[in-house]
Amino acid sequence: MAAWMLAHHVLPPAVVTFAPFTALVVLQTTLYRSVRDCAQYLLAMAAGAVLAATLAATAGLHSWTFGLLTLIALALGRVRRLGEHGTQIAIVGIFAFSSGHGRIDYIGHLVASVAIGAICGLVAHLLLPPARHVRHRQEAVAELYTGIQRRVASLADAFEASSPDADQVRQWRREWRWLSAGADRIEHSIDTETENSRLNPRRSFDGAAQALPRAREAVTAAQRCLDHLRSITRTLDHAVDSGRLEAVPAVFRSSYASLLRTTATAMKHIGQTTRTDSDQLDEALEVAAAELDRAQQQPPEAQPAVLTLQGTLLTDAARLMADLREGRQALSPTT
Repeated sequence: MAAWMLAHHVLPPAVVTFAPFTALVVLQTTLYRSVRDCAQYLLAMAAGAVLAATLAATAGLHSWTFGLLTLIALALGRVRRLGEHGTQIAIVGIFAFSSGHGRIDYIGHLVASVAIGAICGLVAHLLLPPARHVRHRQEAVAELYTGIQRRVASLADAFEASSPDADQVRQWRREWRWLSAGADRIEHSIDTETENSRLNPRRSFDGAAQALPRAREAVTAAQRCLDHLRSITRTLDHAVDSGRLEAVPAVFRSSYASLLRTTATAMKHIGQTTRTDSDQLDEALEVAAAELDRAQQQPPEAQPAVLTLQGTLLTDAARLMADLREGRQALSPTT
């Protein structure tokens, strides 16, 4: 409204619409994106206006020059640095060529209208900058890891106490998929908040600059862990259907359940909102590695099918441990 009022009072009616339109283009979800889109739009607008004025002055107003203008504008609009505003070269060029006949005075008024809209949009965003949500992103990561820990513990208890039934295993598979989708959403929200922190005049808590990269690494580690947990439950699903799970020795199930619980403890240290205690995390990873070795050294089972099942479960656990160690290395510089 402010952009339209200013343009309406100082500019001809033919170009007034460009002011509020530019203000809408400029206002994006983050201040960084608003500045970026404003620069891209202004460059596209300038290119379209210069192109229209040049063709009108050198070749005149003809149908073939209009076609040439459109062709050149569309070609220039493919420049990647202009982003999604590349088409504005053709739009502004057509307005300047058709409505303004390529006249310098019309183009000057057009530029002034766009400038008014851009200034109004940026000033509005500076006066009301978007809020910072760093703590919310940290809490979302912690909640994700809490959900994973709870389900891993449930998986360990059921695997150790008795053979889980098919419905229980399939419920775990559905929950892993649900958590994986949640991890993707959290990852997107962290990326958005990272962009929101750029150029944002609102202050956040001390250490916020390091908190977002750490949360991003933690989500990446969680996504990899979920891939392996989904693989474990998929193996269990096939084992339940085939009846092979009941033949797995109790000593192996106990060792494997203990390994899963220790893995959940390591995840707890990675996913917490406070600073990660590297010593405690390393200790949990070492205990998990020792339990993995014990599970691998269990007496061999006579049935080859059961040996194959145990080997598959151990392979998934080893990959899970490897990704936890990789997550530990990624987090170590910022923890």
